[in-house]
Amino acid sequence: MMDSKFCTSISCMDGRIQMPITQWLKKNHGVDYVDTITEPGVDKMFSNPGKIEEIKAKASISVNAHGSKIIIVSGHHDCAGNPVSRQEHIEQIKGAVSTIESWNLPVKVIGAWVNERWELEIL
Repeated sequence: MMDSKFCTSISCMDGRIQMPITQWLKKNHGVDYVDTITEPGVDKMFSNPGKIEEIKAKASISVNAHGSKIIIVSGHHDCAGNPVSRQEHIEQIKGAVSTIESWNLPVKVIGAWVNERWELEIL
């Protein structure tokens, strides 16, 4: 299993965004598998200390057990779980990136916005 390349996606549970994120990661980072950690409106969860600890524990499993080298955290257009403006999502995603970087895991951390065309905009 360790010959395979893993990464970690921390994203909304919305099924419309899973494929674009996975395809982008496979195309741009050559990964074989994407471990997914989902919550409705996950970008807003990074303002909740209890949720942050849950997400960190799950991300640590992906990094330590699967050797994930990348964590991508995203928000998206038309999010029912976090119905705020694009700009507010982007601020929350950037904050989430900073939080994940503070965990000092041996990974590259990427923030992304999934726009109304279901395409990733890297922040």
